[in-house]
Amino acid sequence: MTDAEPAPARRSPAAAALPALLLAVAALCLWASSRMTWVQVDSFDGLGEARTTALIGGTWAAATTPLALALLAAIAASFAVRGWALRVLAVLVAVVAVAAIVPAVTMLVSDVDADRAGRLAELPDRAEVTSTAVSTGPAVLVIAGGVVALVAAVLLLRRASVSTGLSAKYAAPAARRDEAVKRRESSEPPSQRVLWDALDAGDDPTDDDTDDQDGPGSDRGTDTRR
Repeated sequence: MTDAEPAPARRSPAAAALPALLLAVAALCLWASSRMTWVQVDSFDGLGEARTTALIGGTWAAATTPLALALLAAIAASFAVRGWALRVLAVLVAVVAVAAIVPAVTMLVSDVDADRAGRLAELPDRAEVTSTAVSTGPAVLVIAGGVVALVAAVLLLRRASVSTGLSAKYAAPAARRDEAVKRRESSEPPSQRVLWDALDAGDDPTDDDTDDQDGPGSDRGTDTRR
C-alpha cells in the first residue's frame, strides 16, 4: 500500500462542502429574486387616477420560493445519501435548476402578457392595463442561481462516482486475498503486491511446506495402533 491511497478520504470533506455551498448560494439567489419586483403594471379604471402595481417574484414566478426551499433540502440530503441515491439527488437538483431558469429566460426574451399581469395584480374588472415594465435584475439573478445549482449537480454526480469507486476499493481486499491464495498455489512468482495480499489473508508467503510435501518420515496420519 502506498501513502497516496488515503488522499481521497482527506479531500472528501471539501468535496461534500463545495456542492452544499453552491446549493446554498443558488437557494439564496432564488429566494432573493422572489422578494424583488419582476413586473410593474400600470392600469386605469376610468374613474380615479392611474394605478401602478408591483408584482414580486413570489407572485409572477410563484415556483421560485418552493424551488429555493427544494435546494435547501438538497443540502441536507447531499450529506445523508451516497452512491445511486446521490446521483438521483444530483438529477433532481438539475431539474430544479432548469425549472427555475426557464421562466426567467422566457420573461427576458418575450413580451409580458398584459392579461396575466392584470389577473396577478388583482385589478377590478373595469380596469385596463395601460403598460407593463419588466425588471431584468431578478430574472438574471434567478438564471445565475440556476447555473450555480447546475454546477452543484455536476459536482454531486462526480462525488457519487468517487464514492462508488472508493466503496469498490475498500471492498476489494477480500477479493485480493482470494487472488493471492490462487497465485500462491500456482507456479507464478509472487510480486510484492501478492506478498502483501497473502499476509492480509493470514498466509505466510515464505512457508513452502504443504501437505503433499510431507516426507516419508512424517508421522502425519500414521496409525500408531498395533
